[in-house]
Parts: sequence; C-alpha cells; structure tokens
Amino acid sequence: MAGRMCTRKWRSYRHRFLPWVVFNLSKNEKTLRHVTERSEDSLISAEQITQSLLKFFIVLLKGYNGEHRTSKDKEFLGHNEMFQTLGFCIDRRPSTLPLAGTGVFVVNGVIPKGTVVAMYPGTVYQPYDPILFQSIRNPFIFRCIDGVLIDGSDKGMSKMVFKSCSGRDRLGPLVTSDTSWLTASPRNPLAVGQYVNNCSNTKPANVCYQEYDVPDRFPIELWQFLPNVNFSQDARRPLRCVVLVSFRDIAEGEELFSNYYTIVH
Repeated sequence: MAGRMCTRKWRSYRHRFLPWVVFNLSKNEKTLRHVTERSEDSLISAEQITQSLLKFFIVLLKGYNGEHRTSKDKEFLGHNEMFQTLGFCIDRRPSTLPLAGTGVFVVNGVIPKGTVVAMYPGTVYQPYDPILFQSIRNPFIFRCIDGVLIDGSDKGMSKMVFKSCSGRDRLGPLVTSDTSWLTASPRNPLAVGQYVNNCSNTKPANVCYQEYDVPDRFPIELWQFLPNVNFSQDARRPLRCVVLVSFRDIAEGEELFSNYYTIVH
C-alpha cells in the first residue's frame, strides 16, 4: 500500500519536477523547446510583457481602491477585472492528466497567441543562495536558463520564507510584493503559473515559460501585484519573474500545458 502511494505521489510530481524532465529527454522530446541562449526563449518582447502587466495591474489597483467595493466584490474582483481587461480568465481545477493533481484552465474567454497567460510566483534564489531545505520534496522549483531558481511552493518552509522576505522589503506603507498567491484567492489571478502542468505526448504544449526582469521604471505602487521576491536583498539586481506565454490561440475550457526549454550548444 505504501509503495503504491509513493508511486502515485511521484507520478503527480513528475509533471512539474524539473529533474524528471531532464532525465527523460530522450523519451519525451516533444515536451522540449530548444534554444541556444537565454535571449532565444522569448516569444514576445520584454516591453510587451511590461505593457501587458501594467495594463492589468492598473485596473486591479483601481478596483481594489474603489470606494464602493464591498468585501464580497473584492473576493471576485481579480477574475472579473482579468476578463474585462485581458478578455479571458484562468483558474485552478483538477487536471485532465491522470494523477497530475491541480491544473490551470481557461474558464472564460479566448487567449490569443502571444499573450501573457500567467505568472510563476515564488521566492527567487540566485545560484549561490541556500535552498537545500526548501527544495526537499518540493516539486515547484523552477530553474531559469542562467541557474536562477524560483520556489513556487505555497506551503511549509517555502511559504514562511516568502512572507519573511516580502515583509523585509516593504517600503514603509508600500507593499512591494504580493503574498496573496499563498492563499486560495490570489489578488493577482495570473499568479497560478506553478500549477500549469508539463505537456505530454498526448497533451501538447499551448504555453511556454519566458524569463522577465522587472525594469526600474515599473511603478512602485504596482509592485504589490508582483508575486515574486528576492531571497537575498540586493537593490542592484532586478527582480526576476517568469511568465507563461501562449503558443497559439487557446479556447475556453482548455487546460494549459507548458514545455521546458533546454540549452543547445
């Protein structure tokens, strides 16, 4: 019984766990997108990502600051504003992949090709930062091309580390990161990218990961919707985010499936 439980748990982990993908490249080449350097992972420009996030975050800010909003209104505000602003809405639901657990679906509208679909939340670790204990039995560690890691787990030590770093980086009354992704109701509904499952031979990818460094000109009052924070405090280093971008038009009702990129020398 215990063996079957472990096998079932591992099969659900493997849809997100990077080492599983790495060791099975030859078995599942369709899940990979080959690039020769970091700049080639881009489907859209950094400026397009910036403009998309700014457009949505400005609407979110106005909505959450609305004088006539009730607490019940604000519970659904993120998804309502997402549909009104971006033309689609995503949410977490049980995945269609066997034993994959939670997935992310288009629950309303249509996502056009080349659109920022979701964000991968979590604590950002540089290659030299300590992450051993946080990584134990953690299937939500995302590895960027340059070795930067993002811990997208919303439980246990990972949760505590994110909340601690977020509190450390506050600028007086200004919040500089969004901790609500650690709950069941994120204020920024894009921040569910860690639950997008890897594609398979029967479920082809419709989105891919793209690394994005937040520019200095990003308005400080909108940082409250960014679901990432640096583990090490360093004002000289830009905040690394990872977004998911659509490969093609994605219809209402479809589940999102991603693929990993690998460096080809």
